[in-house]
Amino acid sequence: MAKSPTFDRYDTVVIGAGMSGLAAGIRLAQAGGRVAVLERHSLWGGLNSFYKKSGRRWDVGLHALTNFVPKGQRGHPLSKVLRQLRVPYDALQLGEQKGSRTVFPDAQLRFSNDFELLRSQVHEAFPAQASGFDALAAAVAATPIGTGDDQASARAYIAAFVDDALLIDLLLHPLLWYGSPTPMDMDHAGFVVLWKSVYEEGFARPAGGMRPLLDVLRARLADEGGELRTNCGVAAIVHGSHGVTGVQLEDGSELETQRVLSSAGWVETMALSGTSSAAIEDEAGRISFVECCAKLDTKPSDLGHDDTIVFYNLTPTTIYDAPANGHLELRSGVLCCPDNYANQLPDPEGTARITVLASPRHWNGFDDAAYATAKQEAFDGAFQAVQSFAPNFLPHVTVRDAFTPRTITHFTGKRNGAVYGAPKKRPDGATPIDGLHLIGTDQGLLGIVGAMMSGIQVANHHVLAPTTS
Repeated sequence: MAKSPTFDRYDTVVIGAGMSGLAAGIRLAQAGGRVAVLERHSLWGGLNSFYKKSGRRWDVGLHALTNFVPKGQRGHPLSKVLRQLRVPYDALQLGEQKGSRTVFPDAQLRFSNDFELLRSQVHEAFPAQASGFDALAAAVAATPIGTGDDQASARAYIAAFVDDALLIDLLLHPLLWYGSPTPMDMDHAGFVVLWKSVYEEGFARPAGGMRPLLDVLRARLADEGGELRTNCGVAAIVHGSHGVTGVQLEDGSELETQRVLSSAGWVETMALSGTSSAAIEDEAGRISFVECCAKLDTKPSDLGHDDTIVFYNLTPTTIYDAPANGHLELRSGVLCCPDNYANQLPDPEGTARITVLASPRHWNGFDDAAYATAKQEAFDGAFQAVQSFAPNFLPHVTVRDAFTPRTITHFTGKRNGAVYGAPKKRPDGATPIDGLHLIGTDQGLLGIVGAMMSGIQVANHHVLAPTTS
């Protein structure tokens, strides 16, 4: 891996070394630009990263890499991303999911990387809705990504095809959990993206988890001459009447540039540029989570649990909102078992991860002692809650950890620990400041592949196209 030199002047500065930032940096460096990707922490990856604790490596955020397609299939988001970044398909060492399901008290639907399984499940469990579901699936399949109505309700859109409230909840529930910043619903554009990502294509996981994938991207950035600066936070985006002129770093130094691509988020980027307002701050998302991670003395499959991911709801109708009272909502969540993918590296320990809804306001208000107690309550409560449809993992837990809205804000800067950012997306990545563009979650593409595509699209459209036309 070539080591890039350090400069004080760059053609482009990218804020954040998450998936969108790394992809944008690679794409711009390929075109010969002098590019710096700045990360405020020591590890790269953003919301999809890794860390070490208790002698183990833990992934952050990677339930699954969505948009899976087998090697050689062209024209899909994953294929396009790998081609643009010049990453060989085999470098990802992807293993497909064994199978996932959505579980409610009165019904469940199984799905996999073969869409026909979901179709057969709907036809069997909801025969009166079969033709409506097929019409819905055909309509979504015919809608290109980026053409959906970003103002329309996904719930209302589904209801135009199927009229069973439980089926609507079952179909929407996993998509909410995998990318909606909107309580109880999502916009039509995001719905189209996630339906294709989760149901039409499906889930996979790189062998070894997040670190190998991030190492591939970091190596590609260096090979193209781009620079990754860790422990390098941005304090301000400097601009004047003619647009961006540079960024001021947290250590007081300044880098000159006329172009900034920011993955910090819409609200956060406007704050960095000094152009925020009360109205902009009010746009911050409020969907945040606690993720409870456990290492086990056995594999989940040895306990009879073969599901890769379970999206569960313990009440008859969907719950997807920050809890109004209290710091946790344990009746709705996601159980992920990373061992239940093909092509995973041997590990004597098993892993289980449970994600539940959380109230950022409550978590940010805890003192240290209350915070530690709340994390313990979240872990025990989440693992007890899943026992209605999964094994009792608790006797098999050897090491545990949890991250919270406070953790998310600390490591990403996201207001309220809002994992999916602001409800209103900006598909073109535009801001009011010349030379400043959004990438990542608030640009509107979702998931790991979507985030990389976001960085590529904004780099291609706002940076490379004007110089090559």
